[in-house]
Amino acid sequence: MKYAWGLIFLVVLIWSGINPKDTLTWFLEASPAIIGAGLMLYTFKTFHLTSILYFFILLHCIVLMIGGHYTYAEVPLFDGLFGAERNNYDKVGHFFQGFVPALLAREILIRKNAVNGKAWLNTFIVSVTLAFSAFYELIEWWVAVASGDDAVAFLGTQGYEWDTQSDMFLALIGAIVCILVLSKVHDKQLQNLK
Repeated sequence: MKYAWGLIFLVVLIWSGINPKDTLTWFLEASPAIIGAGLMLYTFKTFHLTSILYFFILLHCIVLMIGGHYTYAEVPLFDGLFGAERNNYDKVGHFFQGFVPALLAREILIRKNAVNGKAWLNTFIVSVTLAFSAFYELIEWWVAVASGDDAVAFLGTQGYEWDTQSDMFLALIGAIVCILVLSKVHDKQLQNLK
């Protein structure tokens, strides 16, 4: 499985890096995927993750690399989708930015026995996810300040004044959906790791 994961990751990464719409945006969007893959490779033997988490991390990486290739405002499939005036591919990315970190936080918190009780576990998962999303919005702001007009493609706001808030809201929705939909399946896979 790890070889298939690595092959898919590399193929999409190489595709996304070939003639991207904006090289700086590609670098900024692909970097988290590359860093995440490096961390997973580094911890593969010492902290092996569940297969469901590896699967969703790969999907999130693919979402990032597609957004990096086209820029989030110009992914072709999302132009005018459902009659929308803006390209909403970035909303898919921010949903995944909640969904996948929630699953990762859930796995780490359960395996490290860091929280007692299901309600506290879910509270911490959502809190970690929102903190991650807010930190990413701060990174976007810092990049915009540092690079000026060059950050327009990376920010992907497309003139929407509530973009930052809606991004974090979609991360919240992603975290809640992850908890509601995947907890039972994830628990079974966690049991099999022991």
